[in-house]
Amino acid sequence: MDVAAWIVSAVLAALYLMAGFTKVAKPKQDLLTEPRLGWVADFSPGQVKAIGAAEIAGALGLVVPWLTGVATILTPVAAVGLALLQVGAAIVHGRRGEWATVPINLVLCALAVFVAAVRYGQV
Repeated sequence: MDVAAWIVSAVLAALYLMAGFTKVAKPKQDLLTEPRLGWVADFSPGQVKAIGAAEIAGALGLVVPWLTGVATILTPVAAVGLALLQVGAAIVHGRRGEWATVPINLVLCALAVFVAAVRYGQV
């Protein structure tokens, strides 16, 4: 189970790092030009940056504590945080009628819950 948790953690970390850095680095107007980021219109620039920062922190939290063996409890905590982030994302996309995106949010949520469960059991 440890190998599966590492694989899922690495994939999630890569996805969240890319998504987070995009939200943090690009201005809101640039994000609005991307079709899959229409939800950005509903949030202030600060909120979008905060979501990006949370994604980056969560991505690092999935890997760094477990890799270093320091404060390993932070890995399942980060995974739970990312799962909750995806629940929020699914709600936002659902309210906007972007139903094609909701299954992606639910899969990412399930993967984060898997990591949280495995790592919590190993703490």
